[in-house]
Amino acid sequence: MALRLSQPRWLIAAGLALLPLHAAPAQMATQAPAVVPGAKPVTIERIKVHSPAIEGNLEGNSPDRDVIVVLPPDYARDKARRYPVVYALHGYSIGADQWTKEIHVPSSIEGAFARGVPPMILVFPDSRTMHNGSMYSSSQTVGDFERFISHDLIAAIDARYRTIARREARGLVGHSMGGYGTSRIGMKHADMYGAIYMMSPCCLSPRMMARPEGTDETLLTGLASPKESEKLNWGQRAMLAASAAWSPDPKNPPLYLDLPVKDGKVRDDVMAKWLANTPLAFVDQYITPLRSYRAIALDVGSQDGLKADAQALHDTLDRYGIAHRFEIYEGDHVNRIGVRFQDKVLPFFGEMLTAKGGR
Repeated sequence: MALRLSQPRWLIAAGLALLPLHAAPAQMATQAPAVVPGAKPVTIERIKVHSPAIEGNLEGNSPDRDVIVVLPPDYARDKARRYPVVYALHGYSIGADQWTKEIHVPSSIEGAFARGVPPMILVFPDSRTMHNGSMYSSSQTVGDFERFISHDLIAAIDARYRTIARREARGLVGHSMGGYGTSRIGMKHADMYGAIYMMSPCCLSPRMMARPEGTDETLLTGLASPKESEKLNWGQRAMLAASAAWSPDPKNPPLYLDLPVKDGKVRDDVMAKWLANTPLAFVDQYITPLRSYRAIALDVGSQDGLKADAQALHDTLDRYGIAHRFEIYEGDHVNRIGVRFQDKVLPFFGEMLTAKGGR
């Protein structure tokens, strides 16, 4: 049964269909933050980080991950100083390179430092996979990207750079799928970070995310290998990415995943797995870890279709009395992320990490 894919409802509910420009990355445009006179240049390094957690995945995703590292202006000169580190996670269908362009690195970072944000190291790991996104989850099919971010990457950065290798001096931020990753990893690995910032997080809601008319089932099940997904459109690949992350099946080659539809009907057993991976479904289990943070921030644009779910997470944190910052700002899903990275995100971490991080 071939089903037409046009504005699939499962993607809308998951918060993935709300990124139409990511279907054609070359068209992405975001507002540039104000140039700050006298800003000093940062140093950008591109490295590879090997992740044992990603080894042996069934999709064939490389365990050797590209990582962009931004060092503050005085890093080479002040060799006795150690620095807080902020790990920044990209969204679905893009990698670290495009993510840094969307938030206008290096100018946004240089501008923040010039305005008084204390120096820190910024780390941008690439978690793009065979189907365009890991969902920052733990899956035998995709690899354990949750552990890559929360352990392997941190160990590699602490070993290579002069970091303050303590939880109190370590932050995690992400946008869209990266915001989802921040919420997921932030709740499950709170012992690794002192502060977290979720920018327009997707996939928070435990509502129905699949409808039979939302996917061309015949096309997806007819692929001969994971690599063949390269010929699919954005929405079809997103369906495979979510399935590989949240409903992996090592006994179901060649894709090693279970789709949430079969013969045109929703599979309740698979949907239960998807829903179990949504932060609004499991947040109640992580209240104690969330209370341990020095600071939590959450934002979303006023014209962003993800606003309701962000509001729901804010309301949940409020209900439990967990201190956090929440802002609905004027904008859509992507247009102001560069401005906010300079003007909101980096000052947030500059205040919250260095206060306890020290030298």
